[in-house]
Amino acid sequence: MKISVIGSGYVGLVTGACLAEIGHDVICTDNDKSKIDTLEAGGVPIYEPGLDNVIAKARKEKRISFSANPADTIDKCEAIFICVGTPPLPSGDADLSAIDHVARVIATEAKSPKLVVEKSTVPARTGQELKRALSVYSRKTGVTFRVASNPEFLREGTAVGDFLHPDRVVVGVEDETAEKQLREIYGPVLDRKFKCPIHSAGACPDGAAPAWVVTTINSAELIKHASNSFLAMKISYANMVADLAERLGGDIGEIVRAMGLDPRIGSSFLSAGLGFGGFCFPKDLQAFVRLAERSGVDFSMLKEAEKINKRRIDRAFDKLREALWVVRGKRVGVLGLAFKPNTDDIRFAPAVDLVNVLLGEGMIVRAYDPEAMDRARAVLPQIEYAKSPYDAAENAEALIIATEWDEFRKLDWDRVRDAMARPFLLDGRNLFSPREMKSRGFEYRSFGRTE
Repeated sequence: MKISVIGSGYVGLVTGACLAEIGHDVICTDNDKSKIDTLEAGGVPIYEPGLDNVIAKARKEKRISFSANPADTIDKCEAIFICVGTPPLPSGDADLSAIDHVARVIATEAKSPKLVVEKSTVPARTGQELKRALSVYSRKTGVTFRVASNPEFLREGTAVGDFLHPDRVVVGVEDETAEKQLREIYGPVLDRKFKCPIHSAGACPDGAAPAWVVTTINSAELIKHASNSFLAMKISYANMVADLAERLGGDIGEIVRAMGLDPRIGSSFLSAGLGFGGFCFPKDLQAFVRLAERSGVDFSMLKEAEKINKRRIDRAFDKLREALWVVRGKRVGVLGLAFKPNTDDIRFAPAVDLVNVLLGEGMIVRAYDPEAMDRARAVLPQIEYAKSPYDAAENAEALIIATEWDEFRKLDWDRVRDAMARPFLLDGRNLFSPREMKSRGFEYRSFGRTE
């Protein structure tokens, strides 16, 4: 099928590349010309493991192309995936102006009926407004559109695998024709009839085929927000219990390990530390709360989850000040700037918030991240950027692990200790055993564990 993907960010570019990988002819578009220039020159504007190889293969097989003008691509395709950003407004509501703009472009440029698929995360009833906008803007052409919702469940760092090996594919539709078209689009994924580009032969995840979940458009939109908000709530719950465990002499690692063995709870997203960040969880939680408020439903549970998460940075700084006493003028190394490992995304990253607190307290910050430093320079120009983790530790009176990159687990920690002016380690992601790090000569602090 010929497909246009409007928006070539973290969601759109992965979606377009993977649709091409499973056999479709895809045009990825974005109004950011520099991004398209990078793609046309053979580069990839974001870091996502495996994505460069998927794009390179699709390009070689002529199944993917790029354009800086979405209008040029509309009438060439049967289906259009909307993957534009919906950033938070000051009120917490999602900014849907990009969705409206795309609707106008589609409606005015299409010469024949199209399937228009919401892939962006949007509040419930956006699909109904999108359908109305398409109808209004196409009144001169008379072209009709089918609208569907197909929420994404792509985790940055594992997005290619998540697309090709999902546990479920959710589609919100209003008629059987739209469902049939989407079933055709996702057929190779659902039937597992594609050659996986990220796993060797026989190494793909085992288990049942992805669930094909057909709902109304409103339900599909709610599923995305409900899922992300619940996961955010699990993280905040783990952090709340971690604070209690510290006071009562418990160990959060032992607690959540036992909790996770209960299949009703599960172990995922029960990690204590600096809290959640990224572009999805904070934004989606706020948008879900605002949607509930406008609908007259009390979501105070999610409000409290958000408050707990925001307090994690203050909790980390309190631990730092307790250890160092006076912090002004002291050098601190920060390991990790991305909001999670295996991505270069720093949007709403706890590490960035923490660095801003350190700077506000007069500390000298030198940071290192394997992939995110170029993006970080744009928002944190006033800090030093290290060439390596060891460089970040050089002459530091404290070192903070802010992102759980696997590279940090494998460091020569004796070398790190020797490089520091004072071997104080604040493990913001609970990567290490307190006993082990203390045996290496570190002053060590983490979250939810008595050291």
